[in-house]
Amino acid sequence: MSPNASSPTALSRPNRPSHDHLSALLSAAFHDDALTRWMIPDERLRTELLPGFFRVFVELSAAHDGILTTPDGDAVLLFLPPGAQPDEEALDAAFTRALGAHTDALRTIARLQAERHPHTPHYYVSFGAVRPGRQQGGLMSRLLAEITARADADGTGTYTEASSPGGEATTRRAGFDRLGTDIALPDGGPVLRPMWRNPR
Repeated sequence: MSPNASSPTALSRPNRPSHDHLSALLSAAFHDDALTRWMIPDERLRTELLPGFFRVFVELSAAHDGILTTPDGDAVLLFLPPGAQPDEEALDAAFTRALGAHTDALRTIARLQAERHPHTPHYYVSFGAVRPGRQQGGLMSRLLAEITARADADGTGTYTEASSPGGEATTRRAGFDRLGTDIALPDGGPVLRPMWRNPR
């Protein structure tokens, strides 16, 4: 593989990987994540529902030119740029269609996230995924570097929530630090770790 073959590219072109492909990639990467297991405990239902759940996020990010991927489609990063204002009612309706009875769990997550979300302008990274078997190749670090370079050029921060030790480690390598205390989900659920990177 040539060096250019693993560099990220913005998904704003007709030849981008399909939304179905990216949704499936995210679903595979997050199938056993503590957050999705808490949201949809039943494994069979999780397998069934996650593609639709992630497709909502893919389409939201695409509407704001907020998708980065490697050319081979093996890694993807979803983000929202500063100033993005999603239609919350439309999003809730889309998630209800995707998750059905599990929508209330997502609403709980979203409410707790909103309480901690920074109010200063920033890039918000919602999800990043690498195809199983390629996680150690530095692909996610390359995608994060693209976002942080944009943020640095704009003089704005970058924010995300890490749902796993691996996710936290990846963001730390990109210059993120913990922002306040963890977001603890109820009923013994997992924690999300707010992470922030100042512009440089």
